Amino acid sequence: MRCQVMGIVNVTPDSFSDGGKFFTPEEAIRRAKNLVEEGAAIIDLGGESTRPGATPLTWQEEWARLEPVIDGLIESGVGLSAPVVEDNDGTVLSIDTYHPETMERALAKGATIINCVYPEPVPEMLKLLDRYPEAELVLPASCVTEGTVDLGLKTRADRLILDPMIGFGTTREEDLAILKSIPELAAKGRVLIGASRKRIVKKLTGTKVPGKDLAGNLTIAVWAALKGASIVRVHDVRETVQALKVLSALV
Repeated sequence: MRCQVMGIVNVTPDSFSDGGKFFTPEEAIRRAKNLVEEGAAIIDLGGESTRPGATPLTWQEEWARLEPVIDGLIESGVGLSAPVVEDNDGTVLSIDTYHPETMERALAKGATIINCVYPEPVPEMLKLLDRYPEAELVLPASCVTEGTVDLGLKTRADRLILDPMIGFGTTREEDLAILKSIPELAAKGRVLIGASRKRIVKKLTGTKVPGKDLAGNLTIAVWAALKGASIVRVHDVRETVQALKVLSALV
């Protein structure tokens, strides 16, 4: 069993759980390096919050936030497919964006993964993907289940990662159904589960204090790994890496 841990770095002032903490390039770079030391296989760097009610950015505004952080990380070796910490096969850089313009610039600088949360830009992003044979694209699972994207394309099948989008306008019951359907989705391709600090844990447990839902988040990560997810996207990297190492030894 192998499930990689993707660590979240939000270069935003208004993200749901950590907005403003890593808004400057220096803080974001420091945060990313810390997550690498904690064992993150992937750093997911985002310049725009996707929380409900967040103000959309132009790609130029988003890129102005991301570019100095990308440059700083790649210069220091984070984001390159080379071992950077012990017991880690190498950390790669993912960019959380729905702007094709940002995607193209990020891949040109050396990012490996593009994490897109909306289906509308996917067709244009797939065209860009063809120009970067080493790159991978995370896309909403609905693009596959609804037939927008054909996973049978041999040139792309192993470079696409499916995200069922937990917490994006979904109810507790819908999120539970998504988590229970991971094996079915994993049979179609690689799956990313991003449930970290989403409302599902609060809804299931009644926990209302921010930062007190770690146990619930770890439970979801372990469940996702057991059911076939290839990547879990989390804020609490050190604890998730530990949990998955123990799980791997047990199974």
